[in-house]
Amino acid sequence: MSDALSPREQGVLALERRGWASAGAKERAVREELGLAPVRYYQLLNALLDDPRALAHDPVTVNRLRRVRDARRAER
Repeated sequence: MSDALSPREQGVLALERRGWASAGAKERAVREELGLAPVRYYQLLNALLDDPRALAHDPVTVNRLRRVRDARRAER
């Protein structure tokens, strides 16, 4: 495994840094900018949250998303 994130992985994190007016706008951007189905996007995103390379690349975004994920898991 290399030390750098792939362009696709970087794109996923960049998309998550943005603010979204609606889920539909985000899903449209996922399809248009990354060429991914939303389900696949969220699979990749979830894997990135556990990847130390992603944490090194964008610690603010990764830590924020980890907190959200952990809060959702705690609600279940």
